[in-house]
Amino acid sequence: MASPYINAPLNTPARPRMFGSTLAKVVWTLVPLVTISLAAAVPFVVAAVKGVIKPWLAIAYVAAEVVVLVLATVLDPQGDATSPVAGLLLILLMITAATHTALLDNDKINVGK
Repeated sequence: MASPYINAPLNTPARPRMFGSTLAKVVWTLVPLVTISLAAAVPFVVAAVKGVIKPWLAIAYVAAEVVVLVLATVLDPQGDATSPVAGLLLILLMITAATHTALLDNDKINVGK
């Protein structure tokens, strides 16, 4: 006689999802763009709190955002737009954060999940 406990398939719990709908995905992806990268790490902190990603990834994004914003300020302290590198850093942070936010629920990516 077969035991239902031995032959039963193992049910792995589903990973929590970051986005409940396509509209939520679009709104969360726009956060780094609309805030001009001042809130680039916010979607990752929310994802870490929800359990979608591991906390170390959110901490890495917060640290990277602080470093980029400090570098952009140091490279252009008076705000007279003499250094194009500061703007480039902010644009790269915006694009990177928006792309990674859109990929938070992608099942093919396993880094930090």
